[in-house]
Amino acid sequence: MSNDAALEAFRLADSFLPVGTNSLSYGLEQFVQDDRVEDIEDLQALLETYLRNQTGTADLVALRAAHAAARKGNVEGVCEADRRLEAVTLAAEFRDSAEQSGARLLSLQRDLWSDSLLDSYAERVDDGAAAGNYAVVLGAVAGIAGIDSREACLVCCHGFVTGLLGAAQRLLSVGHTDTQRSLTVLQPVIQEVIDDSDTYTLDDMTSFAPLVDVLSAEHERADRRLFLS
Repeated sequence: MSNDAALEAFRLADSFLPVGTNSLSYGLEQFVQDDRVEDIEDLQALLETYLRNQTGTADLVALRAAHAAARKGNVEGVCEADRRLEAVTLAAEFRDSAEQSGARLLSLQRDLWSDSLLDSYAERVDDGAAAGNYAVVLGAVAGIAGIDSREACLVCCHGFVTGLLGAAQRLLSVGHTDTQRSLTVLQPVIQEVIDDSDTYTLDDMTSFAPLVDVLSAEHERADRRLFLS
């Protein structure tokens, strides 16, 4: 991977990237409100569940497919990955959050670059032919930028985990050292789910975390909340 591609990967992984992930907790808020996540150990266990049962088996599979399609200039392949990911994401809040973040990333990249595939993809999102999920947009952007698919998966997982750890700092009495330690503890899990995702096709894509889906539905109807999801 070139230096330019590596620097682009760093930019995409930075919390400074204005895609709105700081407003998302992906159900963590409801877990805390229901006293199901009370400390750093509970948090790490929940994050591992997300990585193994949703991110690795769905988001990363779609990301890899979008990445491969974008490298070939195949916008229909990107859209197919998008539709499949939309179909297996059960929680309405998660779909909405992924689409909002994806729309912001797609808009940002089109402002920064001139690329016909991104333009064609954006047209299909606007027409409703594709959802514009964040993982799919990230995969397409990474493919165009020359970022390797594995590095793109690392960017996705790193952003997801650091985003939830940031949410935990606002929801729990979790300090900076504990969040950094959790990130270190989860690194082997991240690498494992990335390796496993390379063995899946779009037909194999799945997402199975029933309690996460149930609590997300509860969070959607909550009277007071800090996060959009």
